Amino acid sequence: MAKSNKLIITCALCGGGTTRKQSPYVPLTPDELAADGVAAVKAGAAILHIHARDDQGLNTMETARMVEVVTKIREALAANNLDAVINVTTSGTKFPEDMRVAHLPILKPEMCSYDPGTLNWANSYVFLNTPPFLERLGDITQELDIKPELEIFDAGMLGNVEYYVKKGKLQAPLHYQLVLDVPGGMPGTIDSVNYLSSRLMPGSTWSITGIGKGAMPCMLAGLAAGCDGIRVGLEDNVFLKKGVHATNAQLVEQAIALGKMANREIATAQETRELLGLTKKV
Repeated sequence: MAKSNKLIITCALCGGGTTRKQSPYVPLTPDELAADGVAAVKAGAAILHIHARDDQGLNTMETARMVEVVTKIREALAANNLDAVINVTTSGTKFPEDMRVAHLPILKPEMCSYDPGTLNWANSYVFLNTPPFLERLGDITQELDIKPELEIFDAGMLGNVEYYVKKGKLQAPLHYQLVLDVPGGMPGTIDSVNYLSSRLMPGSTWSITGIGKGAMPCMLAGLAAGCDGIRVGLEDNVFLKKGVHATNAQLVEQAIALGKMANREIATAQETRELLGLTKKV
């Protein structure tokens, strides 16, 4: 089958760590996240990657908060006659593994993150994803028909993905999300992109993001290498250009402009479902 020319734009709205000191535009409350989700989709994002924050603006995986955030985003999209693929996080080293998956059967998202390995993140803490947790998460995604977004921070994670495919915990066709320029992971360079993209399992799709200053180089390298998607958003990068803070919508608009310059058509949410084999359940 010929490779699609469609380019999938994902917006990662806030992540777990971006602060108001880093950007005045980072959405923190459920209402702010809903408003930013609407703005990002209006700008052209097909996928929203969602984390939640508590009342102090800190990362949380508390189930009620996750449900509140995603529900408000869904309601806001519906009120504006907008469509987007919902992709929720399962990342959260400091949270119990039960909490990291408790929202999945409640929300029934189309996608969720799947981090296939452990990393010494920026030499400051352990980004922990244990083998038992990865097996459990693989089983849950199959039971609930949720597409795992395989977040690849380092090359060894590709081998872990292949292991879980062989063990039946992950099923092809796969979707990879390269996340580059995290200190402790692979740098956001074209060498990294060439190496990783050439070693993905056959028939897979892939998207790319670069953290901080790696955002623009990774978008350009991904487009040059034929990526299926680009991820942008204040989770990954807070600047439109050096010294200029960006909104989520502005980062989406920038990614779309680059995609169009590369002669790529921008995928709608429904086209994204068809490309990734997603099932809309809510």
